[in-house]
Amino acid sequence: MDSINRIINFVFPPLALYGLFVFYPIYQRLKSAVSIWRNVLRENVAGKVVLITGAASGIGEALAYEYGKKGAYLALVDIRDEPLFHVAALVEHYGSPEVIPMVADVSKIISIAVDHLVTNAGVAPLYLFEDIDDLSMAMPAMDKNFWGSVYCTFFASSYLKKSRGKIVVIASGCGCIASPRLSFYCASKAAVIAFYETLRIEFGSKVGVTIVAPGVVDSEMTQGKFMTKNGQFIVDKELRDVHISLLPVESAERCAKAILRSVCRGDGSLQENIVILMDILTENEILGIFRRISEEIPRKPKFVFPRNFLGIYR
Repeated sequence: MDSINRIINFVFPPLALYGLFVFYPIYQRLKSAVSIWRNVLRENVAGKVVLITGAASGIGEALAYEYGKKGAYLALVDIRDEPLFHVAALVEHYGSPEVIPMVADVSKIISIAVDHLVTNAGVAPLYLFEDIDDLSMAMPAMDKNFWGSVYCTFFASSYLKKSRGKIVVIASGCGCIASPRLSFYCASKAAVIAFYETLRIEFGSKVGVTIVAPGVVDSEMTQGKFMTKNGQFIVDKELRDVHISLLPVESAERCAKAILRSVCRGDGSLQENIVILMDILTENEILGIFRRISEEIPRKPKFVFPRNFLGIYR
């Protein structure tokens, strides 16, 4: 056995190095050719039926405008009625043939025939795990971020298979990189990524799946808007500055344009903004940076979280 291992250790490294120099350039050329071909054959979404959850603000709102400009029929879902109807009116103005706003909670059952399903609705509880007294405070993160996406996908999947449609999953960089005070949000988004990666294999070529992992995007969260358990919204810009001021913030419009281009090309995944750091730094280096930031954040900031505090709507 030792002699076999010695032979392998002697032969394999030069073969691997030779293969790297010979086949890697070929692989890169093929990859570039496929990318160009996808851009040439980019999907035309005019006349397609698109369902977007969490469409009243942030990435969901910006995506609704982009789909509307391309001439898609839109069904917009959000739990907040006034901003949702405002967005629906603007989308119609931008050129969508028909817009249907639906006030609904994605953690409940929704069923509609669609060509594109955009799962975007979410909530981000913000606290240290050891500071919570009641685990029920964590339920909204899993109910809306994970189960909300699963419910919509379950009831839309049969229509998506018939139309050979696409699922656009707005996950988060927090599903790839751990972030302090966002333990349940990170866990829910990691579950979302794992679920749709598996679903992509199960669906095969019947349904396209694009998983988007954005960094910090301009939205109600980055503006410091919080939601309490009784449905009231509060704004605390000091707390926002503590958690977000060190990070680059991308505009929702720019992020939405990148997402729609990626979806129409048929890409399997898209990383935006700070998540691209994963291509430069190792996971341990990124976690070290977040650890240092977490240590600098006061444990008890001037803003005192109410006990019925749930989180931040995106």
